[in-house]
Amino acid sequence: MKNDIINVALPKGRLGDNVYEMFSKAGYRCPELENPGRKLVFENSEAGIRYFWVKPSDVAIYVEKGAADIGVAGKDILLEYRPDVYELLDVGLGKCRMAVAAPKNFRDDPRKTLRVATKFPNVAKKHYSSFGRDIEIIKLNGSIELAPILGLSDVIVDIVETGATLRQNNLEVYETLFGISARLIANKPSYRFKDEKIKRIQDGLAAVKGAEND
Repeated sequence: MKNDIINVALPKGRLGDNVYEMFSKAGYRCPELENPGRKLVFENSEAGIRYFWVKPSDVAIYVEKGAADIGVAGKDILLEYRPDVYELLDVGLGKCRMAVAAPKNFRDDPRKTLRVATKFPNVAKKHYSSFGRDIEIIKLNGSIELAPILGLSDVIVDIVETGATLRQNNLEVYETLFGISARLIANKPSYRFKDEKIKRIQDGLAAVKGAEND
């Protein structure tokens, strides 16, 4: 029965690999997924779990719309898109920060509209509107660091992990907005009807996180 299986949206890439490892340690291993071939969906009926890989920015959509019961998404995605889901657990992976970065020696002139290049327009708008700064959002999908170098923007709002890319391009963090890590999220109806199974997974992941932090 469909209700016997928990559908899990995993983010593709290194984060997803680490998330799956946590699920596996929590008792939800799926051998099919470890030798995927061209398959897209992987099931372990004995563990009552079904996995599928999706683009990281799409995890919250799959969960919100009910195609997945649970998933793991970055806090940056949750704050940018504000999906109608439950946030259950900080799994402690994918730690980085959302920051404003600019060329070295940048000085903001409040008399001028600040040009902000970003993949996260809603995050940027919320930040600058909090203190009434007039901005122009320039929405980009890649190579954000290039925008201030070529004069397209004054600053960028983007994810910073080590800061190496910024330094290599003579940019530096101007302001840190908030920390980011991956979160376990749940579809609201699923959490109501499959609550015991989802809570069991949540508790298992929390235990794995706790053991790894000891």
